[in-house]
Amino acid sequence: MDTLNKVFVFDLDDTLYKEIDYLKSAYKTIVKTVKIDFDTNLSFSKLYTKYSNQENVFEYIISVNKDIPLDYLLNIYRFHFPDINISNSIFNFLGKLKQCNYKIGVITDGRSITQRNKLKALGIENLVDEILISEEFGSEKPNDNNYLFFQNKYPAYKYFYIGDNVRKDFVTPNKLGWNTIGVKDIDNVNIHTQKIDVKDVFLPNIWVEKITEINY
Repeated sequence: MDTLNKVFVFDLDDTLYKEIDYLKSAYKTIVKTVKIDFDTNLSFSKLYTKYSNQENVFEYIISVNKDIPLDYLLNIYRFHFPDINISNSIFNFLGKLKQCNYKIGVITDGRSITQRNKLKALGIENLVDEILISEEFGSEKPNDNNYLFFQNKYPAYKYFYIGDNVRKDFVTPNKLGWNTIGVKDIDNVNIHTQKIDVKDVFLPNIWVEKITEINY
């Protein structure tokens, strides 16, 4: 540990929590809501099995009751308040960064309501200094602007980026000279697989199995 000014910028989904938990929460909410609104019984286990088999879950639901609109299902998925949690170890890790007076940021792609609901459910909004959501900010990763925002706001800091998606998380901060850290999908449940061939510029400087392994 040292006294340098540092900015730790995190991806959200499959980095600070497991996005599969959001999917499960959405399916459970769909099951409950469809039963009320359309008097149609669905089971969470059936929906999750369809997902696990890489089948179209929404097409299945509509096949059960053709009166159920696709937009209705999409809205439940995107805008429900999720039952998700951050691990105590990650929460405490963020707290220790704050105690060191380091800056904490989040860069996440998605809709404002969806991502804000996730952050609220995780209970970390008060720990994060800067939140960049693509719908609000106007650009998605790996656009340079998402990362230059932090360099412009916190000049002469040391920058760290922590994420999971090798397609888009690390290529830009690598180019900008940041310290990039990838969180391994050790449970093999991430929404976006890490088992793809990409050029070295898309890979993080180092991999960790847990965020708490990061030396700050």
